[in-house]
Amino acid sequence: MFLEEIGINPWQEKNPMGAEQSPAIVNLTRRGFVAGAGLLVVAVTLAGCSGSTEPVIDANAMDIPEAGPSPLTDVEGGDATPALWIAIEKDGTVRITCHRSEMGQQIWTAMAQIIADELEADWENVTIVQAEGHERYGDQNTDGSRSVRYNFHRLRLAGAAMRQMLVAAAALYWKLDPARCSAAAGKVSNSENGDILSYGNLAGLAAKLQVPAESDIVMKEPKDWRFINQDISSLTVPKITRGEGTFGIDVNVPDMVHAVIARPPQVFGRTGTVEDVRALAIPGVLKIVKLPDAKPPAMFQPLGGVAVIGVDTWAAIQGRNALEVEWLDGPNADYDSAKFRRAMETKARQPGTIRRSRGNVGTALAAADKIIAAEYYTPHLSQSPMEPPAATARWTGEKLECWACVQDPQATRQTLADLLDIDKENITVNATWLGGAFGRKSKPDFVVEAALLARQVGKPVKVTWTREDEIRHGFYHTASAQRLEAGLDGEGKCITYRHRSVFPPIGSTFNAGMDAPSDGEMGMGATDVPFAIPNLQVESGTAKGHLRIGWLRSVANIYHAFAVQSFAAEIAHAAGRDQKDYLLELIGEPRLVDPNAEQASFKNYGGASADYPIDTGRLAKVARQAAKMAKWGRQLPDGHGLGIAVHRSFLTYVATVIEVKVTADGTLTIPGIWLAVDAGTVINPRHTRAQMEGGTIFGLSNALYGEITAKNGAVVQDNFPTWRVMRMSEAPRIFEVEIIASSSPPAGVGEPPTPPAAPALANAIFNATGQRFRTLPLIGPNRDKLDLSAITKS
Repeated sequence: MFLEEIGINPWQEKNPMGAEQSPAIVNLTRRGFVAGAGLLVVAVTLAGCSGSTEPVIDANAMDIPEAGPSPLTDVEGGDATPALWIAIEKDGTVRITCHRSEMGQQIWTAMAQIIADELEADWENVTIVQAEGHERYGDQNTDGSRSVRYNFHRLRLAGAAMRQMLVAAAALYWKLDPARCSAAAGKVSNSENGDILSYGNLAGLAAKLQVPAESDIVMKEPKDWRFINQDISSLTVPKITRGEGTFGIDVNVPDMVHAVIARPPQVFGRTGTVEDVRALAIPGVLKIVKLPDAKPPAMFQPLGGVAVIGVDTWAAIQGRNALEVEWLDGPNADYDSAKFRRAMETKARQPGTIRRSRGNVGTALAAADKIIAAEYYTPHLSQSPMEPPAATARWTGEKLECWACVQDPQATRQTLADLLDIDKENITVNATWLGGAFGRKSKPDFVVEAALLARQVGKPVKVTWTREDEIRHGFYHTASAQRLEAGLDGEGKCITYRHRSVFPPIGSTFNAGMDAPSDGEMGMGATDVPFAIPNLQVESGTAKGHLRIGWLRSVANIYHAFAVQSFAAEIAHAAGRDQKDYLLELIGEPRLVDPNAEQASFKNYGGASADYPIDTGRLAKVARQAAKMAKWGRQLPDGHGLGIAVHRSFLTYVATVIEVKVTADGTLTIPGIWLAVDAGTVINPRHTRAQMEGGTIFGLSNALYGEITAKNGAVVQDNFPTWRVMRMSEAPRIFEVEIIASSSPPAGVGEPPTPPAAPALANAIFNATGQRFRTLPLIGPNRDKLDLSAITKS
């Protein structure tokens, strides 16, 4: 989820900078970046083309006019200047820079596929490096399932531009018309005599040539793609299995010390007296440092508390355990999530602010033959990535350099500049690999902690968050209460629909007084509902944030899809209809839906409506395909049920069918899942399927067990016994994914599979048991079975 979509801009841009990179991790920095607009070659390591009989080209011996500035600095998506993204060494190695963060979603591989395809590179010679956080790359926020969508055009353009420059260099050397030359697999050949020159040999000469204008660049037709839309193996998995990658926790710099922090249990709680004698007596503990108390609004500032500095993490943890800290109450001391739930539910039963309106819902409800109403609740959630936050900082007295598992290194850099009052030009942020993130690591509070401590201690400091820290002191997915009402005519057709949604908005983290949801949040499954119902109204209520509210994989789509798709199944049941058939009837005939024509302010995930309209034809197609894959309508054994849910999010259409088996005592198993996805142009089908599987399991885990609660302002859960996640033994035995072929522009794939998981599961449980679950989690962290006795039959 990107901040501009929810109306938040917590930092202001300043001037760009560059800095020399520590050898701790591999990043492309100023030393490795050639700023000349026409240059192609960043690194030259060998004196020739090993094993080649081709003549060695001496570019310096050729009289080439000086190239002008790159004409590709401001194309769709940003700067497509080839030198920014691609370096070719003399041995033929092609180094591609990835400016987005790698967190297991395989963006390194996808970026390389896009560029290498247009470049006509030899895939065996392709390697990739991570960019530091810098404005030269444009948007680096790896969030909102936008990495491919935002960069597809300009990365193709960069690859194609470099290919044409290499062909032009070969033609210049051969004194031929470039039309007689062609590139393939890292070489340029000519039709005159069949001679071949390698990219490594040509790179120096090509670097002297003018970058072509966009209008002069010919990109490949989709039918000619060699890497795009292919199951290319991951560039990162082999490195991970060999232990070669660097995650945030892996960073090691000379003279480094370690820190763990005791933080106030409440957001904006304060640190009182600190007794540290026992902590300082722990072997390996070096120092105790009190951090500044946090003040509203939360933004990305640290929570405060007391840091224990040690020679290693173990010593720092033992020192923290020995601390005696008096915590003083802050403004959220009375927050009780159970009481807050009841308040939100009361608010959802009252008229709210109208966010979209069609027809006259009130009149139609009064005239309906049957009225259906249901209320849904979802709790706070934690992202709980496999790798908790970790950051290392080094302060030299003038310059600050940080290494961290962050999703947005530029926002991190700006946050550091703002909170530490350091010129941004003196700050370098190096993004390591991320051991999962799901939105948590786009908030760089943990990096600020490391920087504050490094400046105070006078040595490089690594801050490590434990699992307990991560669960108790995070930025949480918001809780929500929703009420939906529908009216049916005498034939069971839905003629009116009203949806009220109440939740503390993400904006409350950036503006302490904000209690109304943004257009972006409401446009994630509420105001963009695609149903063909003549009378439709979407409303929102207000709710105050008491925890740090942040984005989590698929954001507001989680609770909106749960309510809307569960309610669609309830309407079908009330009408005496098959759930899948009735859902397709609600979606209606193929058409393009424009919520803005009905008083909504729909942001469409930042995508142009002309390129990414809400297309009910595509939504219905994935629904039909998933149902077909699952053999919808087949005879099921006793205790089994099928459920379906569809949802459009991040410009992608997903339909999920889940089969469950429920025994009389509430034991739940999931024999199979069938999912169809239309994500437009897909870069790597293998990794897209993996994202569909992982995103669905993420959604099921939260739906079954995920719940963060608060008492006296403090989060109750602390580790996996009380914050349970789905276990391998609970995963479905069958999981089939079908990607719908599409020529539409690329859309997101990381987040769209998550929203339909919970409602498809709940609908399947109803069809197996006849009992309706409207509250998540379905089971909860401290139980192993569904509580069938507590739920009334629908």
